[in-house]
Amino acid sequence: MNQMPSTLSSRFKSLRQVPAKPRDVPLSWSRIALIAGLVLAVALPFVVKNFVIFQLTMVLIYAIAILGLNLLTGFNGQFSLGHSAFYAIGAYTTAILMEIYGVDFYLTIPVAALICFAFGFLFGLPALRLEAIYLALATFALAAATPQILKSTPLSPWTGGVQGIYVLKPDPPFGLPVNSDQWFYFLTLGIGLVLAVIARNLIDSRSGRAIIAIRDNPIAARAMGVDIALYKTLVFGVSGLYAGIAGSLSAVVVQFVAPDSFTFVLAIALFVGLVIGGVGSIPGAVLGGLFLVFVPNFAEEISKGLAGAVYGAILILVIYAMPSGAAGLIRMLMAKLAGRSR
Repeated sequence: MNQMPSTLSSRFKSLRQVPAKPRDVPLSWSRIALIAGLVLAVALPFVVKNFVIFQLTMVLIYAIAILGLNLLTGFNGQFSLGHSAFYAIGAYTTAILMEIYGVDFYLTIPVAALICFAFGFLFGLPALRLEAIYLALATFALAAATPQILKSTPLSPWTGGVQGIYVLKPDPPFGLPVNSDQWFYFLTLGIGLVLAVIARNLIDSRSGRAIIAIRDNPIAARAMGVDIALYKTLVFGVSGLYAGIAGSLSAVVVQFVAPDSFTFVLAIALFVGLVIGGVGSIPGAVLGGLFLVFVPNFAEEISKGLAGAVYGAILILVIYAMPSGAAGLIRMLMAKLAGRSR
């Protein structure tokens, strides 16, 4: 029995040993893929129905949350199964400020981000004593407790208790010639791009190298003068900030928040999106979001009664076919094509 924790810890450590930014894909190919993706992302809302626009907006929202989880797990090596809690805090912050205090939606986003950063930073302090599976269990407890706390009687005047809060979606500003679904898609896309650029610049900076060094070899990082405690808590805070922004956007896009919308199932879904998209890959967050939104619907179309089993089978097949995630598979295919074209 004493060997079980060490075995699980070794498996977690093997997952966090993610290669750094790949160099086998030509830079020009990466730029072409990025430009093509942006053009497609901008054009899609004008050629699809409003429900599909809503689905694509949820893809971007999940991608933002997965990106924050990737900073924590993929680049810093801290495992979290509790990011649904930060997602919920961001969503409830926006809902409460809008519907109870009449605050403009656009002002609630930075407020939700700051509150979630503070929660993440404070939770990261006691988490410094925990590693691998023990940290995952602690964050699991956070995810399990959050919906119950939101349902509690003392908080019900603000949270709405079990019934939650309905959120009114604001109209597009400045008389823009788009409907509300299109506007919030473009707003989410813009925020997601900014956060992705910030994440990339962070990882490529000196601080980013320290974050990755902590993941790869904390003893060597400490020997080089890296303040491990400070960086770990800051990354936890930044990761919570990303999840909080995603939750803030989801509150208005879905137009409803309730405790049962932020259960442990959501935390597992975000972790699944991280693994499917690619651990340690920033573009992979979008691929993970696509999986979370469209694959469950596809599973229900195959069999409504066995949707869970179909989803599980698809998940197993995808992990078997893409052990390094969808982003890793795409990089490998692009590298092969680049090699043939030389």
